[in-house]
Amino acid sequence: MFPKTRLRRLRGRRLQPLIRETELHTTDLIAPIFIDETIEHPVFISAMPGQSRIPLQEIQSTIQRLYEAGIRAVILFGIPIKKDATASSAYDDNGVIQQAVRSIRSTGSDMVVITDVCACEYTDHGHCGIITESGEYPDLDNDRSLDLMSSIAVSHAKAGADIVAPSCMLDGQVQAIREALDEHGYTSIPILSYSSKFASALYGPFREAADSGYTCGDRTTYQIDPANGREAFRESAFDLKEGADILMVKPAGLYLDILKDIRSLGVPVAAYQVSGEYAMIKAAAEQGWLDEQQVALESLTCIKRAGADLIITYFAEDVCRWLNEKR
Repeated sequence: MFPKTRLRRLRGRRLQPLIRETELHTTDLIAPIFIDETIEHPVFISAMPGQSRIPLQEIQSTIQRLYEAGIRAVILFGIPIKKDATASSAYDDNGVIQQAVRSIRSTGSDMVVITDVCACEYTDHGHCGIITESGEYPDLDNDRSLDLMSSIAVSHAKAGADIVAPSCMLDGQVQAIREALDEHGYTSIPILSYSSKFASALYGPFREAADSGYTCGDRTTYQIDPANGREAFRESAFDLKEGADILMVKPAGLYLDILKDIRSLGVPVAAYQVSGEYAMIKAAAEQGWLDEQQVALESLTCIKRAGADLIITYFAEDVCRWLNEKR
């Protein structure tokens, strides 16, 4: 005897759009941009097909293109001419990100500009702050690095950033940055904290893109062990208490359980579909093993379904085109 209740009744092709629970929109997406102060023409990123570093002089045209595609927010990463042990270029008023933000603002664009607040692209050792040589391995000097992050965040706000996004996973970084921003009069600048950032093996292509590979040690003493879900929740809860306005889970696709948990804290949540996630889909598609468009859209829809309000993804511009084609 057939059951009276049948789930398949609602799976008819014409009915599917009516009851779809999760819908991906272009306004969910944040596009990463790599701005390289050392180049005059775009440089292809071999580990991330379809992505390039761009020179400063192309930031305005890039922002215009992305805005016309439907993207309303970008996050900026800079590659400076000068690197040193204290990341002095990161908070220079004439640094690559500061120049890029001012250039965008000068156009009157409505694009939301988010800046990555970290030091790994600016240090000659590739770590995310100031390091100390004490102990068995080089490690971050937490409190000295807090002062550095505060200086970077203030310089970005001064240049015109809409949101600052600290990503180095220092204890107390959100509170330090919030206090510094408020002290300098930037009380309305939100903080998007990389609050649950894991020591993932999926960041490799990014290190080529941002020229941020480290020369010694690793980042496991300040990023979260991928095995630790409760620790990740505590990190986000602490950052929220310190003044974070938006929390982030990074990477996204393998950490949807974390994303769902962080959602329960009741504030907007971002997820970062990182370079390795992007590169894997691209590589499989190039081999003909997967349909790039279908897999990319499925992965992003699932990230949103798990609780993300915002998604940083290298597929952002492609997704805008695909979604517009479906209309």
